[in-house]
Amino acid sequence: MTTTAPDYLSEVDRYSAHNYHPLPLVLERGEGAWVWDVEGKKYLDCLAAYSAVNQGHRHPAIIAAAKEQLDRITLTSRAFHNDQMGPFLHDLCELTGYERALPMNSGAEAVETALKAVRRWGYRVKGIPADKAEVIVCADNFHGRTTTIVSFSSDPHYNADFGPFTPGFVIIPFGDLKALEKAITPNTAAFLVEPIQCEGGVLIPPKGYLSGAAALCKQHNVLLVADEIQTGLGRTGKLFASEWEGVRPDVMVIGKALSGGVYPVSAMLADRAVMDVFEPGSHGSTFGGNPLAAAIGRAALKVIVEERLAERAQDIGSWFLGELQKITSPHVKEVRGRGLMIGVEIKESSGKARPFCEELARRGILCKETHDQVIRFAPPLVVEKEALEWVVGEAREVLG
Repeated sequence: MTTTAPDYLSEVDRYSAHNYHPLPLVLERGEGAWVWDVEGKKYLDCLAAYSAVNQGHRHPAIIAAAKEQLDRITLTSRAFHNDQMGPFLHDLCELTGYERALPMNSGAEAVETALKAVRRWGYRVKGIPADKAEVIVCADNFHGRTTTIVSFSSDPHYNADFGPFTPGFVIIPFGDLKALEKAITPNTAAFLVEPIQCEGGVLIPPKGYLSGAAALCKQHNVLLVADEIQTGLGRTGKLFASEWEGVRPDVMVIGKALSGGVYPVSAMLADRAVMDVFEPGSHGSTFGGNPLAAAIGRAALKVIVEERLAERAQDIGSWFLGELQKITSPHVKEVRGRGLMIGVEIKESSGKARPFCEELARRGILCKETHDQVIRFAPPLVVEKEALEWVVGEAREVLG
């Protein structure tokens, strides 16, 4: 018996928690920047699994590394060493310039790891009184879904009725250096920020914001923590978005494309001065740094470097952004972005962004709305320019 898309959708509706609202199509195969649904229709993926597949779906080198490791050993736990984690962390630190890396699985786990690290650093190094450490964050942030992380979200969709919340966080407006300076106190351990707020609507702060924040943090002995889970690993046209302002954060959190979308891999990066606050037993993960994840992560990094995906994102992305900005539409408020992270904001008078995403999907282009009003275009970094030329033409018709 043939299983159809409605069958799959009905099954998910019956058995899954209703915590997502995906577009009503069912994908079964992917290659490069393209995916196919169960009915055989081909789509250009313009979401890239929220930047997890920067290298494209099923990149041959990453799949080969995964298959080879699957035939050897997949999990040892951190009770024992394995022959893959060391080489992976060596490559990661050499590429990023940090002295230490702590491997985890999901992006949220990496953020939680960074929060634990900066709090402990605040007590043991800076001398903040016990249980008084504060971390400054920005309104409209998105750093994950754990209870502690949603405790400092300003979006009720993320935290309504999930309290009581974890204390110790101060929320300020994104892009406002004066607000940051005012919020810093002797008890401030860190400032956690996304260089671009992707889930917040592809919000880009004013020029000089990140470098100004880095200067303030240094002046007040506060750690700057950059969440580069979506913006990192080539997405914005640099290896990390922080590089656009010449900033080297004290702590960096990465994930998603660290595995090329093949397996959950994330990491916290820092120098010894911060990372050495951990000792055996103070933090861990059964799957963090497992040999399968490490082998995949190592291959994923190699693809980013050898295929010059950051440079590619900058070249194609700047052209794509310019073409989208040329579209004359009564529905579009603004088109903004960097590299291949682009948001098209729909005017509230024209309704939500979702109907536009649904029409693009009918035409074979997969986007997803974010923050209700923004269509996000963030295809795999291997996407061909000819494919994006087609997207521009279709977007012109849909938005017109």
